[in-house]
Amino acid sequence: MKKYKLEDFSFQHSIKTRWKDLDAFGHVNNAVFLSYAEDARILFFKRWNINYKERSLIVASAKVDYIKQLNHPSEIIIGQKVSRIGTKSFDILSAIFDKNNHLEPYCVTTITSVCFDFINNKTIEVYQDIKKDYENK
Repeated sequence: MKKYKLEDFSFQHSIKTRWKDLDAFGHVNNAVFLSYAEDARILFFKRWNINYKERSLIVASAKVDYIKQLNHPSEIIIGQKVSRIGTKSFDILSAIFDKNNHLEPYCVTTITSVCFDFINNKTIEVYQDIKKDYENK
């Protein structure tokens, strides 16, 4: 797997872990990593004026590579960028880093999103502003 640095990501979002994120082993539960990436992704999507009607997105696939355990309490930064563009879908690559140590992420996720028109109930071509973000990465 490729090594990522925080500087590889044009969009960055900071959050703190929460007590409720812990599992029985005392570290952040693996399922929570997707929630952290989702929180950042929703903010990332605001740049494209997604309206959840005719200009919307749906998640088609989620892949998570777990690299190391995350303990609580921690301050983390989620870096995100568009990493692939298709005709009607695109990928958002996310990496979760410690706020004070950007050398190795805790995990890396790839979310495949599909552009979707909920009014007409159909997939549509990737929006131009998403393509621009990809070209300007």
